[in-house]
Amino acid sequence: MTTHPLTNNNIKQRLIKKVQEAVLDKWVNDPHRMDKRLLALIYLAHASDVLENAFAPLLDEQYDLATKWVRQLLDLDPEVECLKAS
Repeated sequence: MTTHPLTNNNIKQRLIKKVQEAVLDKWVNDPHRMDKRLLALIYLAHASDVLENAFAPLLDEQYDLATKWVRQLLDLDPEVECLKAS
């Protein structure tokens, strides 16, 4: 389901690449150490139901790893994580 399609394909490709790199190449395994904008982008992409589209062009192993990391991130309790930060 397309929610708010991006008409500028260059920006769309940059966002997709940014999400892919964040989950595959720059994964820190700690949401407190992640760039807050990138963390928000991942959550927003998931909430908008477009995260799968960003991972679709990946190889099978990359896709599995990316979905594993994102699932771990989404399974965290934001209230508990917020208390850890203070």
